[in-house]
Amino acid sequence: MKDYKKYYIVPAMPEEIYPALTNPFTIELWTGEPAEMSTTPDTEFSMWDGSIIGKNLEFEQDKKIVQQWYFDGQNEPSIVTIKLHPDKQGSSSVELRHINIPDEAYQDMVEGWNDSYFGGLISFFEGI
Repeated sequence: MKDYKKYYIVPAMPEEIYPALTNPFTIELWTGEPAEMSTTPDTEFSMWDGSIIGKNLEFEQDKKIVQQWYFDGQNEPSIVTIKLHPDKQGSSSVELRHINIPDEAYQDMVEGWNDSYFGGLISFFEGI
């Protein structure tokens, strides 16, 4: 198992980013794929046509999202924590921490975070 932590600069404020990560209609705008998402803890979610599935654990409006991501045959939960921090330039520093990534999925997860997930989110806000 491996852990991944990275900070991303997203050209939007936390109150804009939070719904982009938690509202299924907004998620579809920047991913191009239908999403199932709720801000109710203990509900399941699905993104990218089921490529990412898991359970929502904790939400702090405009500040924090905690989810468990499912991997086949995994004994320990893989936990994703996203924290949103405003900066003085009107952007946000987004802290990602993903723990217990299966070794065989690690490289794909890192590329997915950088290219599809946060790459897509950053491109979406740059285009507004």
